[in-house]
Amino acid sequence: MLYGVAEEGVPTQAIAEAIGRGIGLPAVSVAPDAAEEHFGRLALLFGLDVQASSTRTQELLRWQPTHQGLVEDLDEGHPFRGS
Repeated sequence: MLYGVAEEGVPTQAIAEAIGRGIGLPAVSVAPDAAEEHFGRLALLFGLDVQASSTRTQELLRWQPTHQGLVEDLDEGHPFRGS
């Protein structure tokens, strides 16, 4: 399987905080025992430690990521702008 990710191991908390900044809402932590009540079935995904690596993609396709990382992109507000 090939993955087109420029960086690995971006913590969910960092992503949530960047999204919160982008939409003007604070990100808050949810205790593990309250996660299912808060997130429903999505809580299962947040409990997994799954990381995608593009090492094989980069080697096979001779690809080198050149753009900024996810959190930096979110902080620039690209996903939060109107069309």
